[in-house]
Amino acid sequence: MNAEFIAMLEYLEKEKGIKRDVLIEAVQNALLSAAKKSVEAGRNLEVVMDPKSGEIRAKAQLIVVEKVDNKHDEIALSKAKGVKADAKVGDEVWVDVTPKDLGRIGAQTARQAIMQRIRQAEKEMIYAEFRDRAGEIVSGIVRRFERQDVVIDLGKFEAVMPNRERVQTEDYAIGDRVRAYVVAVENTSRGPEIILSRSHPNFVRRLFETEVAEIADRTVEIKAIAREAGYRTKVAVFSANEKVDPVGACVGMKGARVKNIVRELNNEKVDIIRWSSDVRELVLEALKPAKLKNVTLNEAKKTVEVRVDADQLSLAIGKRGQNARLTARLCGWEINIDEDRTAKDAFNASVSGAARQLMDSLGINEEVAQKLVNVGMNAVEVIADVSAQDVVDATGLELAAAEQIVNKARSATVASQ
Repeated sequence: MNAEFIAMLEYLEKEKGIKRDVLIEAVQNALLSAAKKSVEAGRNLEVVMDPKSGEIRAKAQLIVVEKVDNKHDEIALSKAKGVKADAKVGDEVWVDVTPKDLGRIGAQTARQAIMQRIRQAEKEMIYAEFRDRAGEIVSGIVRRFERQDVVIDLGKFEAVMPNRERVQTEDYAIGDRVRAYVVAVENTSRGPEIILSRSHPNFVRRLFETEVAEIADRTVEIKAIAREAGYRTKVAVFSANEKVDPVGACVGMKGARVKNIVRELNNEKVDIIRWSSDVRELVLEALKPAKLKNVTLNEAKKTVEVRVDADQLSLAIGKRGQNARLTARLCGWEINIDEDRTAKDAFNASVSGAARQLMDSLGINEEVAQKLVNVGMNAVEVIADVSAQDVVDATGLELAAAEQIVNKARSATVASQ
């Protein structure tokens, strides 16, 4: 039994990383619990194990009396002197009460208590090792799935990546090696729980710190990150050193640095932009490659009104509004993007004015005037130079009516000269 205990302690110390004194304490407490069921001792009971030999001794504290009335609490003076030569009535002596066999129930109790203490020690080790590692990136192997949560083996310990922290475009299989961000180490009622994430924006931040030396040494600073995990991330970077190009440093030679990050993110698109404290400049950078016509800030409401040409509208807004949303998160302002209608409104006003002039000068209705303007006959002088058939083709009028319009235009032109 002793040899088995020592072998077990050595195994647990080596494989589980639990210190021997912690295991010895667990064994002693377990054996004490078991011994209380096997040893007839009503007062103090103590179980001690030799950490080297594995020898286990049980001792009970008994009161020395002349005549024993309660054998569980008392010991006769004659027997007490055999333990302690100068013992006298009323003394308390420790007597060896080690049973030859703790019994089946006692052994089972000891085994259960030992395993419980070992699990507790493992949890304490998890919390002690990882409580200061929140915010780091760790690597592990996918071991199993609990509903939609992923359980990842980190070596000595297991961590969980909840469904809310997964990247929904990624698929994981048992045996896959994954890197993830330690969101928190929570000391729950079930023990410490390591929470991992691959969707957290700070996962991207830590990847940049790993790949970009200038970020690690604070030459370049990440000012803001906005992410829709699995699809697109915007990173705003800044350097107080004018000689350092923060965007170029993050991209790397021939894009090597950012390519490594994109590869780790399973080809998620990463936009690296230059940070500016000027919100207008930051919006212009963040919405690239879209070309903006006008940017108006409302500082009281913290809103930005952006106007773009019609052919740039979808590019500025992005797929399912993604580009606009990420820009808003990056800046911390509400972004409203709409088509710039200034030129169109001016054109429509010009067309409307030309049609009204024709109506007044030639005595035609609005519909006919609009049709003439639409084909370029937007002035009396122009109509005076065309044929009646041209007017017919543009308006669908009868030839006689068209001739009247042309004649009126010519007369008006002559009169104005």
